[in-house]
Amino acid sequence: MIAVYIITALIIILPVATPRFYGLKNLSGIALCLLIAVLAWFLGQLLPVAGAAVIGILLGIVLANFWRYPDFFKSGIKESSKRMLQSAVVLLGFQMNFGRVLEQGGQALVIIFATIASALLISWLVGRVLGVTSNEKALIGIGTAICGGSAIAAAAPVVKASDKEVASAISTIFLFNVIAVFLFPLVGHIVGMSDLRFGIWAGTAINDTSSVVAAAYAYSDAAGEVATVVKLTRTLMIIPLIFVLALLQSKKEANNSRFRWYKALPLFVVGFLIACVINTIGIIPIEYAAFWGKMGKFLIVVAMVAIGLSTNLKELIRHGKKPVLLGLCCSVTVAVVSLLLQMALHIQ
Repeated sequence: MIAVYIITALIIILPVATPRFYGLKNLSGIALCLLIAVLAWFLGQLLPVAGAAVIGILLGIVLANFWRYPDFFKSGIKESSKRMLQSAVVLLGFQMNFGRVLEQGGQALVIIFATIASALLISWLVGRVLGVTSNEKALIGIGTAICGGSAIAAAAPVVKASDKEVASAISTIFLFNVIAVFLFPLVGHIVGMSDLRFGIWAGTAINDTSSVVAAAYAYSDAAGEVATVVKLTRTLMIIPLIFVLALLQSKKEANNSRFRWYKALPLFVVGFLIACVINTIGIIPIEYAAFWGKMGKFLIVVAMVAIGLSTNLKELIRHGKKPVLLGLCCSVTVAVVSLLLQMALHIQ
């Protein structure tokens, strides 16, 4: 039976990760992330307050900044930080009911729109005062509003951002992703938030999907389910936002024919929705869904380890204080707006 579980889970993971992900040049990096993740997983059982995901990213950061690992690890580490997370999100979909997805995603829709608008507005206003370039303002605002590095990657070619501007924006967003993983669960426990309230807060106020999932599941499994649904609903907003950016950019350029709005839709989001529908229909055994969900949580740890191993603290500092200050203002704004709206909407 265990063999059936493993084979079935791999069948689900492979289409998301793609066979190229498991190429020889990536194997060493993947193996390193898996090894550290196993250690973090067991430490997380001993220290449930911290959680395996938080321990994983800490171990990764410590290793990255105190051990200069060989270059042949880098490719696998880079791929793991993205691909493992995508697989994890799809697997978590098998533990969710589509009716609950629609209910919770719809409940948070007002908050999602408000946080997106506030992030973009603050990014424009504060960025203008600080003298940040227009592209950096746009990328940091979009990264904070939607889904961190993924949104930046989608928006960068549309606004014709330079490599330096992209690096600055991603480094800034990543810094506050890491901080959020530690800070949000701590604040949630101090304030005594319910699982629903914390899940909506994490899903609407933390930038990157990996950080949302890590912080929310560190709080509780129920909060993690809510946050994943809310965050994926929020991620879908990248489509209209990038479309608007493309229209604005088309005013500056005569040729915008290469832009395809549907390419901004992440395939793992589609996979998550399909898995959610399958689970809602009830055509898979409960024990299968439970196994896939647990495996999804482990892959989250692997992704967080990879992100930690990719963190260069010196590089974050080198990119300058202005983008970091702008990122701080945007992150604080969306966190506060999310909490205030939950109070106004009487979400308990």
